[in-house]
Amino acid sequence: MQEEKRTTKVKKGWLTVRVGLEGDDGGFRRFAIPISYLYHPLFMRLLESAREVYGFRSSGPLRLPCSVDDFLHLRWLIERETQHSHSLIHPHSFPLHSC
Repeated sequence: MQEEKRTTKVKKGWLTVRVGLEGDDGGFRRFAIPISYLYHPLFMRLLESAREVYGFRSSGPLRLPCSVDDFLHLRWLIERETQHSHSLIHPHSFPLHSC
């Protein structure tokens, strides 16, 4: 079955990512994230995994090879760290189980 094309505009300073694992019951989900995530050490590890799994070329949204649950947890950690400048989260303390 062919995936439907989405033409929803993403606001300036944000990008769309596609999250999920092949064979995962939850399937794939799309998320809009701030571009600033691309520079966060935890997210950079996920980008490295994406490069290893999918390579550099991609059509459509950036694909991230992790479960939706792991991605939501990662997003929560980044947001928490952003809101609390005195965070004790170490960039390497979050294991990406599905990546």
